[in-house]
Amino acid sequence: MSVQQDEYERVTSPTVVSSLLNTMIEGGGVSLCLASADARPEPIVLMEQYAGKTLVMDLSSVDHLLNRLQQGESFFLRGHSQGKVVRTPFLSLTETRHAGGRFLCCSDYPATLEVLQRRESFRAELRLGMVVPASIRGESGDGIHGELRDLSQDGCQIELPLTASGVLAEADLPLTLAFTFPDGTYFEVQGVPRHQKTDPERHLLRVGFRFTNCASEQERQIWYFVCEIEREAARYKKEAQDDRQPSPLFEQSGKRTAGSEHVGRRDIRRYATPMARRLVKIAAYLDAQLLLLQQGSDIDSRQLSRNADRLLLLHEEDREALLFATRCLSPEPLLVRHGIAVAVHLLDLVGANMPRDVRKAIVASGLVHDLGKALVPQILFKAPQFEATHRQTMSEHVALLLDRLQHCQWLSAAVAQAVIGGINERLDGSGYPDGLTGNDINELAKASAVVDVVEAMRRDRADRPAKTAQQIYRHLLSHPHQFDPRWTKRYIEHFKPLPVGSLAYFSSEQMAWVVRLDEQGAPAEVALTRQAEAPIRETLGNTLRGDVLERLGKPTREVAVST
Repeated sequence: MSVQQDEYERVTSPTVVSSLLNTMIEGGGVSLCLASADARPEPIVLMEQYAGKTLVMDLSSVDHLLNRLQQGESFFLRGHSQGKVVRTPFLSLTETRHAGGRFLCCSDYPATLEVLQRRESFRAELRLGMVVPASIRGESGDGIHGELRDLSQDGCQIELPLTASGVLAEADLPLTLAFTFPDGTYFEVQGVPRHQKTDPERHLLRVGFRFTNCASEQERQIWYFVCEIEREAARYKKEAQDDRQPSPLFEQSGKRTAGSEHVGRRDIRRYATPMARRLVKIAAYLDAQLLLLQQGSDIDSRQLSRNADRLLLLHEEDREALLFATRCLSPEPLLVRHGIAVAVHLLDLVGANMPRDVRKAIVASGLVHDLGKALVPQILFKAPQFEATHRQTMSEHVALLLDRLQHCQWLSAAVAQAVIGGINERLDGSGYPDGLTGNDINELAKASAVVDVVEAMRRDRADRPAKTAQQIYRHLLSHPHQFDPRWTKRYIEHFKPLPVGSLAYFSSEQMAWVVRLDEQGAPAEVALTRQAEAPIRETLGNTLRGDVLERLGKPTREVAVST
């Protein structure tokens, strides 16, 4: 059901509202606008929806507005969904959490949405002084250089030299369009020319392009660029400058503000590999789920199912790329990257020849196994000494989480109990929550315990630094009374002494991350680095493949890095 209001069409069907919001979430980029008459759209990220209850969003890019929003000032959201421009009615914040340098917030849920079909109304024009170099190239690789003049979700207009007309007429379609924003952001998309307008006096040609073959990630970035161009253009319209922050896209490279750390959900350019960037959606889900758990919500069954499927597909596509990607998530909160790493490594260790529904249940359980820690008093994690009372309270996170999974009826209760309920049990009865011993512990739980400890010891903790794989293996092998020796040996045999994701020194005195192994467990592909830090895009150098040992020599030692 819908009713007409001005140029917008109001949608009242809960199913349609949910569908439109879901597309906006998948796109990633949304604008927030305050209720005041002089307010301008500001780019934020819509992360999750809980139908009829709440919306979850990342407001890190508008931290200058948080005080007003927290004091109850109303706002609406505007975004692109299913070929339409969509806006919400006025909303207000209900919860704010500062985590990992970001502001994760919840608002009330919109009962209706307003839909505008006329996309061209939202074409963002670059004003004088907003310079974005653009280039166009075909299959031959020869480029034509110009400037971006406007941008919409569908296409753009580029100003080129007049001589480009003949080149465009002969070019194979579609063409590759590339933009370089002042902060250094580089973006490519394919496009087809639709119309041309000449300016003989200035010897210029304006060409309109329609984007083609856009992936969902490209659509999300385009919408972000549109919002940022509108935001920066709004500053130029003001006669007197106020406290509005400039767009991070238009900050000159080397002078970037804190706001430039956020592109869409995260600054995906920082993530070291394409596979790591594909894990961002899963990380965003887990991060949002932490906030919702603290608000009293259950685990979202549908979203957990979707993200478990996504991780299974990534593993089937390229297991080693996924294993390495779990070491490239340092911008994420600890519980998030730990959950992803446990899920991936447990699947890789035990998942062979298992039915898909069992593998999916293992992945889902691994992803969320530690989220219950958000439900226990956080002061526990700051205590200088871990006493018996602290241990008892901490152990409650297992039951608290299992209780929040009661609506996930697709999730095998046996698998969830083994992974989530048994991952902290130990053979000698020293574990929790039930203090089980020996044969009373499920085989999957024994395997999970080994994976969990390896992943935990790879990261810094308040009472100890990160450990190397060899140090972790020695710890496991020297504690057969706690960890099943069979699973410890299987883990070492499966992932090898120098596993994917290790940082190693080679006899050539060069340092590199192990990305792939050969059948004998020797490095077959590495990424060079000069920094003993978690891998991000800025710290990785050239990739070497095939003849790694011939070029670098043998690995001499592993470097412990908290990932």
